Amino acid sequence: MSVRLIEERLRSYNTKSAREEEHALREITQECVLAALGRTGFFSQGVFQGGTALRILYGLNRFSEDLDFILNTKNDNFTWEPYLIQISNELEAFGFNIEIQDRSKLDTTVKKAFIKEDSLGKLMHLQFSGSTHSKKIKIKLEVDANPPKGSIDERKILDFPYISSIMCQNLPSLFAGKIHALLCRDNIKGRDWYDFLWYTARNTPINYALLQNALYQHGPWQGNDLQINHEWCIEELSAKIKKIDWSFAAQDVQRFLKPIELASLSLWDDFLFLGQLNKIPNH
Repeated sequence: MSVRLIEERLRSYNTKSAREEEHALREITQECVLAALGRTGFFSQGVFQGGTALRILYGLNRFSEDLDFILNTKNDNFTWEPYLIQISNELEAFGFNIEIQDRSKLDTTVKKAFIKEDSLGKLMHLQFSGSTHSKKIKIKLEVDANPPKGSIDERKILDFPYISSIMCQNLPSLFAGKIHALLCRDNIKGRDWYDFLWYTARNTPINYALLQNALYQHGPWQGNDLQINHEWCIEELSAKIKKIDWSFAAQDVQRFLKPIELASLSLWDDFLFLGQLNKIPNH
């Protein structure tokens, strides 16, 4: 194993700017971390979720920053420590020199760790001479140690940097998590709404059992005896859509997109998103 494998992977991105190059390096690092995790036994209890899962495993066009996971069952004593040691050893074989901060011993439900890398770019011939090589690649790992019940998972195979097996939420479960974020976040994230367009363009169904348990556990409906179904979701999402500042949302997601997609952000308005609601299957 050597840095040459990373260089070949980077060339396949055909990056057009220093920002794209930085995103590509981060994503390559994410893939190496996932493959390393696959060799630790983590996926016997952990499941990959979130925007990076959608990007790496299902082909979402936007770049993503963090690696998000849930546990199969509640475990307040979970710690990243044993997995981070092996991740560090695996990544060193590719030329990475990583700095790790393990925050999983803090008294929180979401167990966090941070991986930072600032040497790889200096070992490689990068196309852009901007700030890519001098910036630290930062990746946050988060695992929900008390996840809502109802997630449906599936096995996925990664083929970079070597063949590895991981567990990931299926698309309806991922969509349920995204709907929960859309309805419960206090702040506006254009990335969430970009993902919403991706799901609805593919007529993705929603895992309503998971969404109901998530809403019961966290957010403005916490503790309420809700019966979540298609009609309820359409009504609540419609109300949310009509309150969004779409110019702000579009601005938020710009830095995660390739230039060819930026023009479509001018179409972001109530009409577009309300129309996409019709593509959510009623079952």
